[in-house]
Amino acid sequence: MSHPDDLLARAWAEREESLYPRLLGALGPGLSPLDAAVFSTVFGQDSVDPRWLTIGVFECPPTPDRPGWAYVSSGLSNPWDETEADPDSVSGLGMEFLLQTTERAPWALTLVQRFCAYQLLLAAGRMGNHEPLDLWDRMRIGTPIDNADSQLQALVFVAAEHLGDIQTLVSGQFRFLQMLPLTLDEHAFGQQHDFETVVEQLQAHHAAPVVDARRGSIPLQPPA
Repeated sequence: MSHPDDLLARAWAEREESLYPRLLGALGPGLSPLDAAVFSTVFGQDSVDPRWLTIGVFECPPTPDRPGWAYVSSGLSNPWDETEADPDSVSGLGMEFLLQTTERAPWALTLVQRFCAYQLLLAAGRMGNHEPLDLWDRMRIGTPIDNADSQLQALVFVAAEHLGDIQTLVSGQFRFLQMLPLTLDEHAFGQQHDFETVVEQLQAHHAAPVVDARRGSIPLQPPA
């Protein structure tokens, strides 16, 4: 039986040295890791698993094949406790976050970091009976997405279909959970009708998957 650290190192290297560069291009200035303050200040959690502080976010600049900036988490799919390579299993939490913006956006990096912390707390059972975030979960976030004057004040989590549904590491599989900011009107429309229609129409108006925090609400039409 192999040591879990061996599998962890192999999966970590495969994700950051092979998979991410192939899908996203250059990974920017390096990983911006979580710190204990995000857990204590934002979520009131003073006890932190040290492994959580190795998880972070890459800020990936545009490429000829990918417009805009990509903010992608790295580490939520880490196989911390697994010992055997199994590409058909789930690696770690089975997901990583992705947020794409039209321009470089420090708020986006901070937002992805905060949702990494939230997901870790959810998975650890620290947030009551709430399950970890998954596809088509949605929420109002209570503040402009850029902490300034953006009309985008809600989120829906969708598949990053342009990158492929399932990603495979030596340790197992994960998917990207794409964070798609919405206006409150778009969020209300999704609650009244369905969020698949919201996403389809945002894509048709070139408002997704790459996000412009300065945009206003898109006029949405109910499904036929």
